[in-house]
Amino acid sequence: MSTVQTPAATTVDPTMAAGTAQFLSPVVIGLEALVVNGKQAHWHVRGANFIGVHELLDSVVAHAQEWADLAAERIVALGLPIDSRLSTVAAKAKATEVPAGFAQSDVVIRAVIADIDAVLVDIEAAIEGLDEIDMSSQDVAIEIKRGLDKDRWFLFAHLAA
Repeated sequence: MSTVQTPAATTVDPTMAAGTAQFLSPVVIGLEALVVNGKQAHWHVRGANFIGVHELLDSVVAHAQEWADLAAERIVALGLPIDSRLSTVAAKAKATEVPAGFAQSDVVIRAVIADIDAVLVDIEAAIEGLDEIDMSSQDVAIEIKRGLDKDRWFLFAHLAA
């Protein structure tokens, strides 16, 4: 007879985990939508500043993928699943409609900034809500906000006169 016991999947309080998932799940959904819309924008941007915007959009997409993974893995580390299937993202994302087909860089940039702004609303709610629930998860949200703010600034700089 073995005396070795299988450890629990997590030692986290289930109420804390559920609260964290409540705030981070919309962030994951929004970031996944930003990835898809950002790639659409990346492929179809046109204009005099094409190469700069084209390459910047690739960075925005890569960052959004990285941050979605960070937030999703935090939820999973707390013992809960995350649903970011395409149908879920399409149904729940607050993302805007990026232009179909080719579009001038200013139109594309405004659309991607609007998507970033939609994610930032959920991020700010997560930062505020997680303050009383789980400070480690709040740190994840703060890290994502800091990066999104920078990406938004870089995009906006192409519009500012």
